[in-house]
Amino acid sequence: MASKQELQVAQKREVEKKEETTIPARIFMPNADIYETKDGLNVVLEMPGVDKNSVDVRVEDKVLKIDGKLDFSKYQGLQPLYTEYNVGHFSRSFRLSDTIDQGKIAAELRDGVLSLRLPFAEKAKPRAIQVSG
Repeated sequence: MASKQELQVAQKREVEKKEETTIPARIFMPNADIYETKDGLNVVLEMPGVDKNSVDVRVEDKVLKIDGKLDFSKYQGLQPLYTEYNVGHFSRSFRLSDTIDQGKIAAELRDGVLSLRLPFAEKAKPRAIQVSG
């Protein structure tokens, strides 16, 4: 018999701003899952309401930076009666090791979920070493 587990709602974490911004909106850290496969890492981030043309993924100085901008025009004129969903932009960064081939990182956004594939560099993949003698 399966044990009964109570589901818990994870609260959005707001990004602590280190500098002033010109964007008058809240910025949240998207929830992320990271999976390792034999070929690399898969990173999955929740970015609800963000259009693929409003996602910026870049690598600079071994840091993978992801920003998602929300189109606030969709919310203009709405008079919410009750809300649990905080609206804002998304931002998250990951420091990459040398085992990741930074030139082959790929991203796809579908239904508010951003999936990133971070392939291992050839030098980091396991290989057999022939023994001479």
